[in-house]
Amino acid sequence: MTTDHTVRSAMAETEDTGFPAAGHDDLTSRARIRNAALHQFAVKGFAGTPLRAIATEAGVAIGLIGHYFGSKEGTREAVETWIVGLFASALDRADSTSADTVADVTVRDETVAQMLADNPLVVDYLRRQVLEMPADGMLISRLASLTMESVEAMRNAGQASANRDRVEQVVTAMVRQLGRLFLQPLVDQIVDSFPEDEQPATHPELRVEIKTAQ
Repeated sequence: MTTDHTVRSAMAETEDTGFPAAGHDDLTSRARIRNAALHQFAVKGFAGTPLRAIATEAGVAIGLIGHYFGSKEGTREAVETWIVGLFASALDRADSTSADTVADVTVRDETVAQMLADNPLVVDYLRRQVLEMPADGMLISRLASLTMESVEAMRNAGQASANRDRVEQVVTAMVRQLGRLFLQPLVDQIVDSFPEDEQPATHPELRVEIKTAQ
């Protein structure tokens, strides 16, 4: 399990909202490798990305990847730790800007949505995760653990019902935040397949809901 310290250390390498404003050459070699890996994994998938492609994009010798991350799997771990850190930072930012000690559902969802909008490659990486469904599923599990902590904080602060099942609340929160992200492109593509004069002025907006057995 990745510790909070590990997540915070990964976040410290970049601005909380995403890639830093500095140019490519101003980043540390470690950060450049991680960012290149994020891009390559998002576009080509983990299996389809050779280490040489990451090194080339990052502008480093291939041996430096092993020096910092040990292996291709270690590079993926660094990428996913950084992604979890972005989500954690978004939730912290929601609390810090809220009038209450703990932000409500709406503020949390909006802050996470803004973070994802600021980091389109993270969105692409998450979509790739859903397509490939890796056997370990560690990223989704870690995001679920983070969401569980968020739900628990809201329950304790009275921002979420303490009478509802926690599993249902966590699933609902994650599907609400990520479901539209994954499926809205499908809706857009369907609409775009129609002749231009038949297309609506604005695309239908997908809404995803969870229904649990009673």
